[in-house]
Amino acid sequence: MNTQIPVHGALVSLTSFGADEVRRHGQAWFARLARTAGAHGVEVRGELLREDAAGELDALAALAAETGLACVYSSPRGMWDAAGHFDATAVHEGLERALRLGAGWLKMSIGGFAPRAPAGLDALRTLLAGHPVELLVENDQTESAGTLPALAAFFRAADDAGVPLGMTFDMGNWHWVGECPLQAAAAFASRVRYVHCKGALRRSDRWVAVPLESSAAPWRAVLRALPATAPRAIEYPLVGEDLTRITGQALDALRRLEQALYDNK
Repeated sequence: MNTQIPVHGALVSLTSFGADEVRRHGQAWFARLARTAGAHGVEVRGELLREDAAGELDALAALAAETGLACVYSSPRGMWDAAGHFDATAVHEGLERALRLGAGWLKMSIGGFAPRAPAGLDALRTLLAGHPVELLVENDQTESAGTLPALAAFFRAADDAGVPLGMTFDMGNWHWVGECPLQAAAAFASRVRYVHCKGALRRSDRWVAVPLESSAAPWRAVLRALPATAPRAIEYPLVGEDLTRITGQALDALRRLEQALYDNK
């Protein structure tokens, strides 16, 4: 049974704890930590699943049932491959893993989608028909799947093919591809169901993910432009000796920031 994410729900993407640590302890260990820290839910990451993926998903599903923790499943695979062919296997795997987990949402990028691929959209519509898991499209850090023109073209084609889809809006990823998050929020706000609250800071050689209050981006304006009801997830590094305390502080900070925004509207 899917545990619903409440309005204004606060989640933690399990990548926030670092790939090496998550692989060492397992995602269920960090999911329990996040719940203890006050998270409403977690984003389970396909790229961090152990060799026995089914067993780990079952453990996470049991934890969610025990604690009321809501889950989102994030697939590292794109819906279209690099050659522009629809990857039905990847989408099917993502849907089935999300279902096994008890997640209401599956998050994927469009990958190498090209507007000339309507047959792939027909196949996607068939896969999604009647499925209890909702597919959300995320803007990633690639030109083919993370820029405003690429995503706008995809959503137009999907709508025309009768496959209306919601969106996971990653606030930070737009900077990796040289896009303006405010313009993206204006373009896609009506589709946004879920928000990655990741700030971005430019270092000498690269962008890095940081808390919103440390971000160089206009994050307040971006959050105001997005639906207030869309659950928010932390997706920046959470490190330190007392991870439960640090995670709880990050969740509290996110809630305070949001409340201040709404109080000032």
